[in-house]
Amino acid sequence: MRVILKILKGLIVLFFAFSLFAFISGKTYLFKAVWFNFANIDDYKIFENDTVKIGQPQPWAMSAAYNKINYPDSVNNFMEELDAVALLVIKNDSIQFEKYWDGYSDSSLSNSFSMAKSVTSLLIGVAIKEGKIQSVEQPVGDFIPEFKEGAKAALKIKQVLTMSSGTNWNESYSNPASETTELYYGKDLYKVATKVQMDKEPGTYHTYKSGDTQLLGLILQKATGKTISQYASEKLWEPMGAEHPALWSVDKKGGNEKVYCCFNSNVRDFARLGKLMLDSGKWKGNAIIDSNYFAQSIKPCGVKDEKGMACDYYGYQWWIDPEHPEVFYARGILGQYIIVIPSKKTIIVRLGKKTSPIKVHTVPKEVRYLINWGLNG
Repeated sequence: MRVILKILKGLIVLFFAFSLFAFISGKTYLFKAVWFNFANIDDYKIFENDTVKIGQPQPWAMSAAYNKINYPDSVNNFMEELDAVALLVIKNDSIQFEKYWDGYSDSSLSNSFSMAKSVTSLLIGVAIKEGKIQSVEQPVGDFIPEFKEGAKAALKIKQVLTMSSGTNWNESYSNPASETTELYYGKDLYKVATKVQMDKEPGTYHTYKSGDTQLLGLILQKATGKTISQYASEKLWEPMGAEHPALWSVDKKGGNEKVYCCFNSNVRDFARLGKLMLDSGKWKGNAIIDSNYFAQSIKPCGVKDEKGMACDYYGYQWWIDPEHPEVFYARGILGQYIIVIPSKKTIIVRLGKKTSPIKVHTVPKEVRYLINWGLNG
C-alpha cells in the first residue's frame, strides 16, 4: 500500500511540474500533444477546420477492366501489413482498381499529412501563373515582414520550396517541445513559422523541414489576399471537379491552415491532384499552374543534403524516385501517397495508418512495391 501511495504521489508531483512548465513557458499545446500522443489519420476531428468547397462534380470514368487487373498477393499483403485503408489505381483517366479496408470507402476523409506540402506547392504555381507572385526568385521578405532584414532577407521562395532555406527549424516528431509538435497542436502557426533564425546560407543545404512549407502558406495568404482554403477551392477543387468538399485543419477558428499537413480528403479526390500533375499542370487542356513551374516541381533540386550528396529525390515539395526519375509522388508520414507514373498514364493513391521504416534510395518500401506494380502492370 505504501508503494502504491508513493507512486501516486510521484505522479501527482510530476503532473503539477509538467503543468507548471507548460503554463510558464506558454507551451500549453503540450497538454493536447501528450493526451493524443501521436498523429492519426482522423485528426481533423480534434482540430478546427476550414472547408475547401466544390463546384460541379466530375466523377471518374470506370474502366471496362475495373477490379479485374492483376493485383499481386505480395502487394496486398504489404498493404495490409501496414494498415492500408484505401488503394486506388487510375489509368487512362478511368478507375482501374480500388480496394478499401477498416470501414473506409471512396468518400471517407483521411488526413493527407505531408501530401499537403505538394498541394501547397501547386498553389504557389497557380499564384505565379496569375502574377500574384513574380517568380520563385522573389524574396520571402516581400510577403513576410520578419524576413525583410538581416540574414533572413536573403531567403527566396525557391529555397523554401526545395527545403534548402537554411533555417534552424527542428523537424523532431518524438520531442513534444519541438517546433513541429507546436505547429501541429499549437494555436499560433504564424509565430512558430516566423520565429526561426538562419543557420546556413540559403540554397546550400537540403533538409526536410515542415516549417519551410508553413512559410509558403503565409506567402500565399499575403500574395492572394485569401485563405488557403478559399484559394484551393477556387483554383483546384472547383475546376478539377472534386466530388466532396475537403477539410483543411487550422490552428484555431478563423486562423491559419496547417499547409505542411492536414489537408483532409478522400482517395478519389486526392487522385485528381495526381491527374493535374500527370497532365503537366493542366486540367482538360486548361493550364492551372505555370508550365515552367510544373517542370521544375518534379526536377531534383540538386542541393547538397545531410549526406553531402546532391539531392536527386526532391523538387518543389514533390518527391522523385531516383531509380525511375520520371516517377514522382506526394508523401505523408503514415503512408499517404499520390504516385504519378507518366509513361503508363497511371496514378496510384494509397491511404493508410503506417509506413515501412525501410527506404530504398529514399523511397519507402511500400512505394517501391506500388511503383513496380504500376510500371509492370
